[in-house]
This record gives sequence, C-alpha cells and structure tokens, in this order.
Amino acid sequence: MPPAPGPETLRAALPPLDGRLRLPGLAAPVEVLRDRWGIPHIRAEGGQVDAFRAQGFVHAQDRLFQMELNRRRALGRAAEWLGAGAAEGDILARRLGMEAASRRDYAALGDEGRAMLDAYAAGVNAFIGSGAPPAIEYVLLDATPEPWEGWHCIAVMRRLGLLMGSVWFKLWRAAALPVVGPENALKLRYDDGGRDLLLIPPGVEAKRWTATIADLQPAIAALLVAEAIDATGGGSNNWAVAPALSATGRPVVAGDPHRVFEIPNMYAQGHLACADFDVIGLTVPGVPGFPHFAHNGRVAWCVTHAFVDIHDLFVERFDPDARHVAFRGGWLPVARRQETIAIRGAEPRSFEVVETHHGPIIAGDPASGTAIALRSVQFAETDLSFDCLPRMLRADGVETLFEATRGWGLIDHNLVAGDTAGRIGHLVRARLPRRPRSNGWLPVPGWTGAHEWDGWIPHEEMPRVIDPPLGLIVTANNRVAADDGPDYLCTDCHPPYRAQRVLARLQAAPEARGVEGAASVHADTLSLNALLIRDRLAALPAPRDAAAAALRDRLLAWDGRMEAGSSAPTAYIALRRALTAILAERSGLAALAGTPLLSVAPGVPPMNQLWWALPNLLRDGDAALLHGWDWAQAMQEALARAAREDTSHPWGEVHRPRFTHPLSPMFPDWAPLLDPPALPLGGDTDTVLANGFMAAAGPVAAYGALARYAFDVGAWENNRWTVFHGASGHPGSPHYADQHAVWAGTAMVPMTYGWDALRRTAPWRQELA
Repeated sequence: MPPAPGPETLRAALPPLDGRLRLPGLAAPVEVLRDRWGIPHIRAEGGQVDAFRAQGFVHAQDRLFQMELNRRRALGRAAEWLGAGAAEGDILARRLGMEAASRRDYAALGDEGRAMLDAYAAGVNAFIGSGAPPAIEYVLLDATPEPWEGWHCIAVMRRLGLLMGSVWFKLWRAAALPVVGPENALKLRYDDGGRDLLLIPPGVEAKRWTATIADLQPAIAALLVAEAIDATGGGSNNWAVAPALSATGRPVVAGDPHRVFEIPNMYAQGHLACADFDVIGLTVPGVPGFPHFAHNGRVAWCVTHAFVDIHDLFVERFDPDARHVAFRGGWLPVARRQETIAIRGAEPRSFEVVETHHGPIIAGDPASGTAIALRSVQFAETDLSFDCLPRMLRADGVETLFEATRGWGLIDHNLVAGDTAGRIGHLVRARLPRRPRSNGWLPVPGWTGAHEWDGWIPHEEMPRVIDPPLGLIVTANNRVAADDGPDYLCTDCHPPYRAQRVLARLQAAPEARGVEGAASVHADTLSLNALLIRDRLAALPAPRDAAAAALRDRLLAWDGRMEAGSSAPTAYIALRRALTAILAERSGLAALAGTPLLSVAPGVPPMNQLWWALPNLLRDGDAALLHGWDWAQAMQEALARAAREDTSHPWGEVHRPRFTHPLSPMFPDWAPLLDPPALPLGGDTDTVLANGFMAAAGPVAAYGALARYAFDVGAWENNRWTVFHGASGHPGSPHYADQHAVWAGTAMVPMTYGWDALRRTAPWRQELA
C-alpha cells in the first residue's frame, strides 16, 4: 500500500543537496552550487569525463524517476509502471526496434562519445547507490531504480524526438484518400498563410510545390489496393539579431521550445564547467551535454524543429504466408520476431514484429497481403549524433559549431547561433536522404523500387546562412527553403504566422531586439487566423438569431489578440472549433477517428488535422470538402452552434492548462501534491505565445513553451531564462514549481554564469569527491 499523502512524505523523499558526497571515479573534486532557483551549477576541477560523470549524478539527484520513465518509454517498458494506458506506446517502441538501434549507435561512436556516455551513466549509478532516499514515485510504485548504461542515453534522446514530423501527416492523407479522393486529399496539410515565409534566405516568400495527381498515381494506386483491407505534428520559435541591429550592439539569440506539457519538464536548466568548457543552458535529463540550447562563453545556440522529412512510409505487398515481400519483380525475405510487454495490473501482451527491407510494419496486417512499413532516418542506419555533443561544447564560433554537428541525425533542427565575433547563423542540422518529392505526400509503393533512398544530402549542402544581409534570422517551424532546389526537403511544415509576427516585431521595434525586449516578443498574442475569420464574418449578413448576431458583433469588435483576460478569444475558439467540426462532418472525415491508419500510437484525430488545414480552404474559398455547402453557409451554421455555448469566461481561465504528473491517474489521492498548479494563459495555436491545444480535446492548453531564453552574446551576465514549472523534478522540492508564475507572466529570471557571483550567492553547496 502506498503511504498516506502528505507534504512530510514528499519532503522525506528529497535527496541531500548540501555537504560532501562520494562520487567514485573522479580524477579531482567537483563543486555543485545551486542558485536561488535550485538550478545546479557544476564545476569539475578535472576534465570533461569528470564533468559528465557529475552531470549524470546531479541529473539523477533531480530527475531520476523522469529519466527512468523516459528510458522505459523508449524501450517499451513503461506499461510495467503505468499500466494499460502505456501499452500501445510500448508496442510501437518494440516494433521500431529502439533498443537495437540505440545499442548499434553506441557501439559505432568514437572514443570521446562513448567515454562521455559511460561517465554519465557511472554518475547516475553512483547516485542510485549513494543512500539517498528514493524519490516519491518509487515509493508509490514500490519500485527500485534500475542501473544505467551508456546506450540508455541514446534511447532517451531518440524517444524525445520520436517520429516527429511527417509520419502522421502521411498516414492522415492516406486514411482520407478513399473518403475525399486524390485531389482533395492533397489539400490536407498545414496551411501556408497564403504564401510561405522562407527561413533561407531570411525574409523571402515563396509558393509551395504542389504534388500533381500524376506524380502521386503510383502511391494512390498502392493505397487503394491496401484500402480494401485497412478500411482507411512540436514546434518552437527562435531568432538571432546581428550586432548592427540589436539593442545591445552584440548578437542577441532568443526563443522558446514548444512541446506537450509533460511533468517533469523535458528540459532542466543546468551549468557544466571543466578545464575544457564552461557551458550553461537547457539540459535533457538522461542525456549528457547540451544538445539544444546553451552558450559556452564564445557561442550561443538554440534550435527549433525544422520539419524536413526524415520519415518515409512504404505500402508493402506480401506473399500468401507473409514470409516474403515483393520488390522489383522478385521477393525478399521478411524478418519476424515475437515480443511480449508486461503491464501493471493486467496480463502481458504478446505480438509479432514484422520487418521488411524498408523497416518495421507500423500499420496493417501482413497476413492480409498489404501493410505499411516505416523507413526513418531515426532507425534505418547508424547514427552518430552523440559524437557531436562534446564537439559542440568546445565550439568557438558559429562556423565551428555548425561543423561540430556533422553527422547529427536523431531529429531535424533549425540550429541558430550567434558568437562573440559578432556573427549569426542558421543551419538545418539533420541527415536527409535523397529521394523523390512524391515520397512526401503519402505512403508510396514499396515493390517498384521507384521510391528508394539514393544516398544522403552532404552536410555541406544542407541549407544554411551566416550573416544574412537582413541582419535577422527567425525560425518558427515554417518552411526552410523554396521547393525549387535540387533536393526534396519537406512537404509539411507549420504555417508562417509565428515567424511573420516575430519578424514584424523585430523590424518595427528596436527595443525588441534586446534581451529585455525578447520577453515582449515571446508574449505576442496576435492571431493572424483570428483576423482572417473576423474578416470573413464581416462579409456575412447579420444572422437572424439574436445570440448568433451578438456573437458576430463581439468578434467584429475584437482586435484578434488572444489575451488571457478577454472573453472574445473564447468566442473565437468556439466558432473555429464549430467550423472545423462542420468541415469534418461534411467531408466525411470525422468518421475516420480511430480507424487503423490513424490509430498508430499516439493516434491522429481528424479534428486536429482539419484545424490546421481549414484556414487555407477558407482563404481560397475552396468548398470542395463541404459537400454542397459554401463557406458562408458553413460559417452561419458555426455561428449558430458557437452561440449556444457559454463564451463569457476569460480565455485564460478556459485555456488554463492542467499539469498532470504521470502517476496522478494511478494515485488520485496524491494528485494534489504531484500536479503543479497552473495559472491562466493567453495565446493559442497560431500566436507567438504558442500555448496551444488539441482541437479534438477542447481549449485547455496542452502544449507551449517549456522554457524561454535570451542570450546577450558576450555580455553573459545579462542573459535571461525560465522554465514552465521549476528546476526540480521532486514534487516535495521548493523548486518544483517556483518559476511557474514568472513563466506564466512571460518574464524571465537571470541566468547567472560567473563563478565568483555563484560562490557568493548560492544557497546550496555540495562537493562530490
């Protein structure tokens, strides 16, 4: 039986953060200082191996349960702790071969990369054996931490970027194809805001390449064959300002990573120094180094998801026994294995994993004759991303940082940087295969050989820019480059709205180009889609129904800002959700919810996908999916539906997130202590303040900025940052949620870098020896 809930039990589960602790294997002592926010600053007197060993120890102090849960999710073992709700994710992880891929990559690393991982794992294990009390989660689960191995870090990192991007869009269009036909299926993508804003070159606009029916005919034919059997995206903002334009006379690099609000936070603030480097930024518990956001005193870097296409889906044809797969007029053998997952409170589940030469089957049943296989950069070939991490820490400028990332492939990023020489730059950090553009729209026929990978785009040829004439770099998951280049890069990416607003703010307001001004850019709530829908409402005649007419008048008088204290955003979201529901109903796509192609974990709800496609259809007046209605009729009906809802509450209250600890559903008596409180929030899916929600689930914020940061490159004590709950993963810690009010107010706290200042002010001091 779990103990009775109470703050005393939580406090008893906290590790000691003062005094002297044993960390075997160190060449020299390590100093750990924690600032007023509980953020650990680690200084190793020895070299980088000591530093990584200490980082593993300190990560485990703060986040061991989170680290182990993410490892279990990566290896298909989360249901052992979380029960049946985690089973489908575990099955997908086993199908993908996460463990085998991570072990393979570890074995292929260079000496420095392997030494880094081994030292980090040794640090984690040293904490497990230190005698510290078990975290409250282990007490509730009656579980014991399992030892760490170096390759586990790769598995954790792989899980955190797992299948981000194109997989879900391709499955969505594949499922929709038999319902709406080929021409309409091609419209089911993120909208382009009328015209894409490109990342490279910065500030340029371009039209998207549109697949033709002829280009996709083989894929369409393959899917229609499969149809008889089957019956059927994360984001971020970042920017860099050149010295000539910045408010500081130095480069300014700022942004915020957007992900689902997981408790604890995917990121942990940290600082790691040794004789080889001195780096501060956002760390990933379970992973050494600073893969995404940091500075080392010479160069600052940050990322957003680039949405380049690193996943392909192949429709496979099997022989009657499903032992062979068709390919180029012959047959290739299929690999098969049995897997079993354990489930807390339920019987184990056994299943077969089938792999073709393209990759694992993730949808469909090979015994039926057809199924869909995944070929992904994340699994298909050996990845050496972890060789990049120590090189990045020692980079002395933008160009050496970009060179340090050669070989990175676990997930695709826009890597933006600024250095103390005054340079700014942007590189698409990814490994991308060469293959036809038609691979980007749908699952393609696997038996023809016409859609195979043909080598890799060289690191030197990936899109990049250094010191653009505009003096500004802005990325917000929008299109990387025009589609007229020699290589296919992507089909689906986020609309340009956030990038347009960030760029407009930076161009219009010099004060926004500094560190303090970055917070005002982070906080921008203007929704360009709200203005689009408001304009369409203005063109409609006033409804006869009084409630609908009143709702229309409220929205026509509104400025399109998704402010927490206003009720007009509540009305706008009710209207847009009603309009999206009508599109789902009239098109027939609502009926696809839960069908096999859309059930690959975590699933693809049609409402979510149509939410993103709707603005383009409305802007173009394209009513082909409305089954005989025009958009005026649809909007009148949406007004009538929304008018029947109570839209009088402030948007911030309706939108307020619910931060839920993974164990709260299992231990509801403990939920008030495990779940951090949340304040009202503004913003939505289209605003720079990207506190977004899932249209199918309702307006409660489900994702947003896990952190915010602003680097004044070269004036390092002027930097700012914050995270959405706190530095600690322990519910009993005073630093579990102490940054939330700062974050919710779109402010930031100082990022202390200087060791003299830290030694003068740190409330907690520890020596590892």
